[in-house]
Amino acid sequence: MLAFLFSLQVFSQKKKAKPDPMVATMKKDVLTSLEGKMKMAQEMVDQVFSFSELGFQETETSAYLTGILEKHGFTIERGISGIPTAWLAKWGNGKPVIALGSDIDGIPKASQKPGVAYKEPIVEGAPGHGEGHNSGLPLLVLSAIEVKKIMEAKNLPGTLVIWPGVAEELVGSKAWYIRDGFFKEVDACIFTHVSSNLGVSWGDAGNNGLVSVEFTFEGNSAHSAGAPWRGKSALDAVELMNIAWNFKREHLKPTQRSHYVVTDGGDQPNVVPSKASVWYYLRERTYEDIRSMYDEAVLYAKSVAAMTGTRVSYRLLGTAWPGHFNKAIAESVYDNIRSVGLPVWSDDDQQFARAVQKLVNAPKKTAMGEPIDGLATKIDSLKGPVQFSMGGGSDDIADIAWNVPTVVLRYPSNIPGTPGHNWADAMAMATPIAHKGVLAGSKVVALTLIDLFTNPQIIRDAWDYHRNVQTKDTKYVSFVEPDNPPAIELNKRIMDTYRPLLKPYYYDPSKYNTYLEQLGVKYPQLVK
Repeated sequence: MLAFLFSLQVFSQKKKAKPDPMVATMKKDVLTSLEGKMKMAQEMVDQVFSFSELGFQETETSAYLTGILEKHGFTIERGISGIPTAWLAKWGNGKPVIALGSDIDGIPKASQKPGVAYKEPIVEGAPGHGEGHNSGLPLLVLSAIEVKKIMEAKNLPGTLVIWPGVAEELVGSKAWYIRDGFFKEVDACIFTHVSSNLGVSWGDAGNNGLVSVEFTFEGNSAHSAGAPWRGKSALDAVELMNIAWNFKREHLKPTQRSHYVVTDGGDQPNVVPSKASVWYYLRERTYEDIRSMYDEAVLYAKSVAAMTGTRVSYRLLGTAWPGHFNKAIAESVYDNIRSVGLPVWSDDDQQFARAVQKLVNAPKKTAMGEPIDGLATKIDSLKGPVQFSMGGGSDDIADIAWNVPTVVLRYPSNIPGTPGHNWADAMAMATPIAHKGVLAGSKVVALTLIDLFTNPQIIRDAWDYHRNVQTKDTKYVSFVEPDNPPAIELNKRIMDTYRPLLKPYYYDPSKYNTYLEQLGVKYPQLVK
C-alpha cells in the first residue's frame, strides 16, 4: 500500500499543471493575430528568395530583415564577430533571454523559378535558395513581432534576441558567435530549419560534426616544357594530398564523410604551378574523431609538402559539432506543434508536390519507412536520441546547442523527397507551400515563446538537462582559435558576377502580389 501511495504521489507531481487562463488567452490572441499575417509572410519569404545570396555575401537579405525589425522597435548590433552580414536584433528587458535564429544563405548554381515543375533557372549558373534558407528568419520575425505586442500589453519581463545563421553552408559563423561571447547571457535558443513537416527532436541528433579546412601549397614556377626540372609544382602537392587521403578512407570508420574541391590548380598548363589549394570537409560523429581526422590531414599535407619541395599553410574556414538538442524545450515545442497542426494544403499544392517528386525521382518512402506521396498530412512524432547512426550532414547550430539549451523546429515549407542542395529544392520556396509552412511554424514558435516567458520551470528543466545529461560527460571544445578570423571573403567573386544579373529579378511587392506573379508563373506550372 505504501509503495502504491508513493507511486501515486510521484505521478501526481509529474502531472501537468492546469493551464493558466491568462496564458491561454495570450496564446489565443497571438494565434489570431498571426492568422492575419499571411501577406507579410509571403512578402518576406519571396523577397529573400529573390536575393539569392551566398554565404558571407547576404548583404541585401540582412539589410532587408534588419530594416523590418528596426521598424518594429528592435535595436540592431551589426557586424558581430567581424562578419559584415551578421547581426543581433534585441528587444525587451531582463530575464529570460530567448534567442531565435535561422540560416539565410543560398546554394551555388541553384537558381530556379518557383512554382514550375521543371528546370528553369531565373539566371543560368546563378546561386539560388536550393535548401530553403529564405524562409526561416521571416518565420521568426513574424513570431517575434507578435509576441512582442503581447509582452508589451501584459508587461511581461524578458528579452528577445534574433540572429542570422550566416554562411551555414560553409559552417562559417556560429562557432565564431560562441567564441566571441554573444550567447553568454542567453537562457534558451529556438532555431528553425526548413523541412517538409512540423517536427522537433531532442538528444543526439545522429549527424556529423566537421572541420572545413583549406590547404595551400607554394612552390616555384618554371617553363613547363623548357625547364620543368627547375619548378616545384604546388599542383603536384595537391594531387598527392588527395591521393593520400583517398587511400586513407579505407582505414577510417564508416561514419566518416570527407570530400574536397580544388580551389586553385594553377594558371595555365605551360607554367609549373607555384601555388595551388585544396579545400576539405572532414566529418565524424564525435569531437575526438573529428580532431583525429583534422590532425592526420595536417600531417599528410606537411608530408606531401616535404615530398614535393613545397611549403604548406592551412586555415580553418568553418566548423560544426555533432548535434545534441534539449529535451525540456523540445517537449514544449512539440505540445505546440500538436496545437497548431499542419497547414491545409490545396489541390494545387499537392499536384505540384507530386509533379516535383516525379521529376526528381523521389524515393517511395522516407528513411523511417513513411510513404512519400505529395505533402505531409500527419505531423511527425517527438523523436528522442538516435540509438545508432551511420553519420551524415552537419549544421553549426550544434555549437550553440552545446553552450545554450537549444532546439531546432522543422517546419513544412518544402516538398518531401527532393535531393537537397539542389535547384529542385528551390521549386517550392516562393510558393503557397512555403508561405503556409512558414505561417504554421511561426505559430509554433510564438506559442513556445509565451511558454518560456510565463513558465520559468521550462528553462530550469532545460538547464538541468543541459548540465546533468548533455554536458555531463562531454565538454565542448571549439576548433576555432582566438586569432582565427571568419572567412568573409568566400563567395565574393561569385556574387560580384551574379548580383548585377539577379537584381532585375528582385521581388517588387509594390507592383506584384507575389513573386510568382512577377515571374509570370501560373501556379502550379507543370509543363513548359
